This record gives sequence, C-alpha cells and structure tokens, in this order.
Amino acid sequence: MRAANPEYEAVVRASFARQTFMAALGATLERVAPGEVEIAAPFRPEHAQQNGFLHAGVVTSIADSACGYAALSLAPAGHDVLAVEFKISLLRPAVAPRFVAVARVLRAGRTLVTAQADVFGESAGGRELVAVMLSTVLARPIASPGDSRPAPRAASG
Repeated sequence: MRAANPEYEAVVRASFARQTFMAALGATLERVAPGEVEIAAPFRPEHAQQNGFLHAGVVTSIADSACGYAALSLAPAGHDVLAVEFKISLLRPAVAPRFVAVARVLRAGRTLVTAQADVFGESAGGRELVAVMLSTVLARPIASPGDSRPAPRAASG
C-alpha cells in the first residue's frame, strides 16, 4: 500500500504520543509502515481481570489503536481517524508477559478504511494468537491546523 502523506510515520508517532490512555497502559508504538502498525503492551497485575488474565479491555484497546493508526498511515495530510465500528474475537485467555497488536489495512476507501488486528501474547516460548479484531475507521479532515482533537462540547443535561 502507498501512503498518501509522505510524513505518515511522523504523523502517526506524534498522534500516539498524545494518547494518555496508551501511556497509562504502558503501550508502545513498535512499528509503523504504510497500512501497518504494531502496538505492544506489557502484562501488568493492575490490568488483570478476576482470574489473573489480561483484561479484554486492554487487549481491545491496543487492537483498536493499532487499527486506527494503520488507517492513519494511509490518510492524506490534514486528516485524522476515528473508529466507527469494530468486532473483536477473544480466542483464548490472555496469558503472557507482553502483548502485541499487529494491524494491517485490508481496504482503504476515500473515507472508510477496513483494518484487521491480530493480538499475540509473547513469551519466551514464542507468540500465541489471543484475539482478532476487524475494524471500520473513518478518515476525516482535521478541524483546525495542528489540532487533531475535536472542539470541546458543552455538557448536555
């Protein structure tokens, strides 16, 4: 796949650096290529569910971000992305010291991008597939130059 923006890697890395939630998970951006992104996160006891497995919310979060950034890597300059739909299949309990979401764009349209992420648990014994996500991502123009965040909305009530 070809990136529409020659600065795609810098755009993806700058956006990821603004993600406080990914930082809270200890997630790192491992690889960026046109239409492909890898995000890793360590197992942390505070992110475990009641049986000691990595919580599905963490698995889903790194898969979602990886799909979004794979889509962003193909977006034109001046665009950002938002997930509009995804489905995740949790294939086995997430037990490993580290997890990696490997995402790739399956089809990039003008505004909608379809991406898939495979999430692997990594240990000394190798990689084991724990989840698969299929995501639809919206590529949209950024509201104001230099700011990919939407304008704040007043609370309704």
